[in-house]
Amino acid sequence: MTVTSPGTPTGRVRLTILEWLKDPAAHFPAGRRRDLAATGVTARAVAAKLGLPPRTVRAHLDLLARLGVLRTRRIRCRVHYRRDETRVAEVARLFDKGW
Repeated sequence: MTVTSPGTPTGRVRLTILEWLKDPAAHFPAGRRRDLAATGVTARAVAAKLGLPPRTVRAHLDLLARLGVLRTRRIRCRVHYRRDETRVAEVARLFDKGW
């Protein structure tokens, strides 16, 4: 049994985030005239949907960004996250090959 602290990112949450960001318009309310697929989603929006503190969600999102499966874009004072489909496909191929 693995014990993690509440602030420790877990795989299930990260997979959920990646799934939601595949089609952000279906999972998040549209911002002010923004195309969520192009601009991405804020950590605050993901945190609200998950019911987790924004700080915890940022840890998940930052880890995914460091792995390269998410791209970040700063718009005003907020960071928006969106999937990098090319990198997600590369990682999926690695797992399909048996790593």
